[in-house]
Amino acid sequence: MPPAPAAPRAATTGVAPVPGAPQAPADVGDRVFAALANVTRREVLRLLREEGPQPVQALADHFAMRRPSLSEHLKVLREAGLVSERRSGRQRIYRLEAAPLAEVQDWLHPYERFWRGRMKDLGALLDRMPDDGPA
Repeated sequence: MPPAPAAPRAATTGVAPVPGAPQAPADVGDRVFAALANVTRREVLRLLREEGPQPVQALADHFAMRRPSLSEHLKVLREAGLVSERRSGRQRIYRLEAAPLAEVQDWLHPYERFWRGRMKDLGALLDRMPDDGPA
């Protein structure tokens, strides 16, 4: 008989996350990775990185979607800590918060070292192989 699938995280602890409560580091990392998994959210982050803080409408102008849909993406980014929001009159201004990306970089760093080592090994192997001359 095959093993049973893993239960969702909240089910294993028996406690649902409390909105606004501090999250365990793994939960925060999971939220960051989940936020980055979507191309629209990555594009929002790129826009904020390159063009600085912007109101929702300025961000929405870059996308072929309704503003409520973009607001859902911004909510995911806010909950992951990747953007912050401040009100200025009737506008909501969004700003990139890059600190959570350090956790992603820390997680990716060993893989980067792994692949650099593999490329170096491949280069050494290719250097040892005889060149094929013209026939």
